[in-house]
Amino acid sequence: MKKKITIALLAVLAVALMAPAAFAAETEGGAEGLLGFGIAMATGLCIAIAALGGGLGQGIAIRGAMEGIARNPGASGKIMTTMIIGLALIESLVIYALVISFILQGKL
Repeated sequence: MKKKITIALLAVLAVALMAPAAFAAETEGGAEGLLGFGIAMATGLCIAIAALGGGLGQGIAIRGAMEGIARNPGASGKIMTTMIIGLALIESLVIYALVISFILQGKL
């Protein structure tokens, strides 16, 4: 059983190591080599980190608003208005990250 698993893992490793050479193509005017790889990684990380931060920020904002409404239901209108404006500002930062990633993708 161990021998089969070892052979399967070696086969997957061999395919993974040969894939970049198999899919390599000549490009015209684009970023090549390590620079292209760096730009591609930057675009992925840009969106991932922005979405993570935006999601956490929005969750914290909503939790705070719900706690405030639970303490004082009479102030729910003001709290909700302020929360929605804050959520829009948080989401705008995620959209800025999306625009930056599109600009970086254009460099490829």
